Amino acid sequence: MLTLERQEVILSLLKEKEIVSVHQMCKMTGASESTIRRDLTELENQQLIKRVHGGASLLKKKREEPTILEKTTQNQREKELIAKQAASFVEDGDSIYIDAGTSTLQMIPHLADKSVVVVTNGIPHVQLLIEYEIETYVIAGKAKKGTAALIGTKAVETIKEYRFDKCFLGINGVHSLQGLTTPDPEEADVKQAAMRQSQTCYVLADPTKFGEVSFANVADIDAATIITTDGISAEQQENITGITTLEVITQ
Repeated sequence: MLTLERQEVILSLLKEKEIVSVHQMCKMTGASESTIRRDLTELENQQLIKRVHGGASLLKKKREEPTILEKTTQNQREKELIAKQAASFVEDGDSIYIDAGTSTLQMIPHLADKSVVVVTNGIPHVQLLIEYEIETYVIAGKAKKGTAALIGTKAVETIKEYRFDKCFLGINGVHSLQGLTTPDPEEADVKQAAMRQSQTCYVLADPTKFGEVSFANVADIDAATIITTDGISAEQQENITGITTLEVITQ
């Protein structure tokens, strides 16, 4: 099978499935593992795919964003570990900002035994914070369909009224060169505002976010401590070895 034909087979497989392993690609093409890895490198350089642990996936569209319902069912184990680790950085007496998103939502039960004040733009977060009797302030803004986040000019202006010891952000893309990104420019504005008002910033990102680049820039990759798990591919690890603000949790 010629290189171009083999790479077309790989792309077809990735269009059918979210993630395809190197072993599956070898089986479908009859090529060796080393040949498939060279193909994946070429396809990644063409920005058609991204490498993941043990295989590859198609790159998401720059404006593509899963709904909160879709996110809730994805990478649950990783998100729980990341949320628990993020909450461990919160100390009694802290004033913190918790961003909208499913990873940050899972932080809340781990804050129940701490005396903290929380500001959030996550609509689902509010009810959970109340249930755990955590002092909560909700910013103003436009309710975003799909992700249930409060965004827009009002949201940014409200955040300016506060000062945070720490902020905890969700993110869609983590890239060694393109930095931290999200599909919606208005949501990026809110994240940037929270970062400006915080002494310390944390980003909660499961391994699927690495190598992704979304439409709107949030910050450089070293602007926050990135909390993730150990499911990042070897290729992605090589790309982020220069990042000192990376907290990797062993599953």
